[in-house]
Amino acid sequence: MEYKRILAAFCALVMISLPSLGRAQDRAEELLQELSQAETEVAAQRLENQIISEWSKSGSASMDLLLKRGRDALEVKDSAAAIEHFHALTDHAPEFAEGWHGLALAYFEAERFGPAMDALEHVLALNPNHFAALRGVGAINEQVGKPILAYRAFEKVLELRPHDPNVSQAMERLEREAIGITL
Repeated sequence: MEYKRILAAFCALVMISLPSLGRAQDRAEELLQELSQAETEVAAQRLENQIISEWSKSGSASMDLLLKRGRDALEVKDSAAAIEHFHALTDHAPEFAEGWHGLALAYFEAERFGPAMDALEHVLALNPNHFAALRGVGAINEQVGKPILAYRAFEKVLELRPHDPNVSQAMERLEREAIGITL
């Protein structure tokens, strides 16, 4: 009997959370549209921050706390603690792309590029427009000597976020190797 009450309470919480998650996703889509048309780098950065804020809404206080703890650990360069927090988050909320993105960042910080790329693939499977994950894919591919793949990832970033000076610089660095020289 206790089990049924717990299950009913859990289902009620999920049903309450789903509409707010849908609104967050809708708002993120609107902001992404604005971002792709941003006229200045300042406007793009403001929109990017709003989008990340929307993407960071898991719908669960517990998952939001794990996300915060993982990000806090990354901020103080404690990649081992960050990996632990993000692993817990992705175990409990495997459909939450920001958990996977945090895990990718933690692995990248630890210079574990294979697991970082695996986590980025999860992010992009859940959210194909995750420009930060695409930047990560580009950075890892550049790091491991795959300039064509890096260049393609960076191209996609600029489609989503046209004012990204770091990505533009990376593309300039990679241009000769990735697309060759035309005469």
